[in-house]
Amino acid sequence: MSKVAVNAAINVMERHIKALNSLNESALASTLHFPHYRLAGAKLDCWQTKETYLTDFRMRAGSKWAYSEWGSIKIQTSAEHKVHLSVQVVRYDDNDEVIADFESLWVITFKENKWAAQFRSSFASA
Repeated sequence: MSKVAVNAAINVMERHIKALNSLNESALASTLHFPHYRLAGAKLDCWQTKETYLTDFRMRAGSKWAYSEWGSIKIQTSAEHKVHLSVQVVRYDDNDEVIADFESLWVITFKENKWAAQFRSSFASA
């Protein structure tokens, strides 16, 4: 395992959840490579640019969504420029009640001189 790559990937995940929960579109986009891909069920989504990413997330997460947390992040494997993470995603409403809890595979890569998420495969219902 590449310790540098793993540390960089964990940093991306920490910045991602902080940006998502604060609805900081620019900071969120900085944690993603574009095009960015997400496989949920048999549907593959692709965001070519950052402009609609946060709006699309809000629609997928639903009107009850207030914030998310990583239930767990486990390193699956890593190389010099890529890390695979097994992530437990937990979404909450305003009453701190769980509205979604699912597993997801994140692929964090180093390209264009930055570490960011390139791809996710999620077991989310939306």
